Amino acid sequence: MIKTTLERRFWLIELLANWEGRITCGHLQYYFRLGRQQASKVINQYQDTYPEQLIYCASAKSFLPTPEFKPKHISFDVAEYLNWISGQSAHLPLADDKYQLAHAILTPPARNVSPHIMRPLVHAMRQKERLEVDYGAVSNPDNSGRIIVPINFVNTGRRWHLRAWCEKALGYRDFVLSRLHGIPSPEGKSLSVLPPDTAWNTNIVLRIKPDPRLTEAQQAALIHDYGMHNGELQLPTRAALAHYLLQEMQINIKMLDGNPAAQQLILVNQDEIKSWLFT
Repeated sequence: MIKTTLERRFWLIELLANWEGRITCGHLQYYFRLGRQQASKVINQYQDTYPEQLIYCASAKSFLPTPEFKPKHISFDVAEYLNWISGQSAHLPLADDKYQLAHAILTPPARNVSPHIMRPLVHAMRQKERLEVDYGAVSNPDNSGRIIVPINFVNTGRRWHLRAWCEKALGYRDFVLSRLHGIPSPEGKSLSVLPPDTAWNTNIVLRIKPDPRLTEAQQAALIHDYGMHNGELQLPTRAALAHYLLQEMQINIKMLDGNPAAQQLILVNQDEIKSWLFT
């Protein structure tokens, strides 16, 4: 969702108040190129809208979050703040100046996806049309042609997939974008109404716990790390994305690692959700 100018300013006020413990007119002056009077007006607007959020501290010459502070424009996920200071967030530019913090970013190799592949996919998705594509999977590296109806783009954490109805498989499948070859060929409108994507439309909960083979102290560290409640982490997800989420968390569902410190986490309700996991 595109933020208005005022929403972007309120977003920065909350981001810095929450994660750095203070917000000043200087922050708004720098990031939004405002004069001091205008920056002060923005903070006053925020206080008028959310009177219980900030309090002015004369000794610090800053506005500080109150004990009742509850963000309205940001999440409680620290990744939002870290992405911003590292320049990975598009909310605001971040230049090399006194406000920046030392950081490092791990950059995995880029996946090769051509614009000549993306453009037909985007068009077909918007127009609900069919495409003939060549796809080379690891299990079947020969580029096999198939006709698909693109439905959703999906970021699995490590790479981007395309979820689509596949006429060859007669079902919904996930296609790694970088494994598409050539230029997709338009095949017109779908021949019939597509069936519901049950796996996509079904919501399930993954119940995660520390590996019971760990010591109590090790389990306590994981419980704190993931903010577990009653020793368990419950992750809502679409059934179609459950396996990807488990892979991202490095939870092995086929066998326990011989070293519990390597395994760390286990899926508690595997029997309950196994029908949604990849075989």
